[in-house]
Amino acid sequence: MRQTTKIALAAAVTVTALAAGGTAVAAASAPLSSAASASLSQASVSRASVSTASASTAAISWRQAVAIAKKRVPGARVTEVEREWEHGYRTWKVELHKGHTEYDVYVAIATGRIIKFRVDHDD
Repeated sequence: MRQTTKIALAAAVTVTALAAGGTAVAAASAPLSSAASASLSQASVSRASVSTASASTAAISWRQAVAIAKKRVPGARVTEVEREWEHGYRTWKVELHKGHTEYDVYVAIATGRIIKFRVDHDD
């Protein structure tokens, strides 16, 4: 029974380490020299700042998607904005109306590029 408890505890620690990215848990669970600890800490900070920087510059907000869509259809009124998958891309679907015409502009969240543009004439 003790062996099972040890295995379960080791599995829980492993899962926690994987979920936390590994470096913080590894630094906390194993005694390291001060140089190795500083190196590990600096590496995790560098990795975190790189992922934060790329995440903040990669994704566009719904406001930016609306601006892109309004640039494509000047003078139109935005009636709806929602997130969708379109052609394998995570997109903002911006629905606009101008006169008796409805426009759907699909803007890629990652790049800000228009993935799909649909026009529907209301009669």
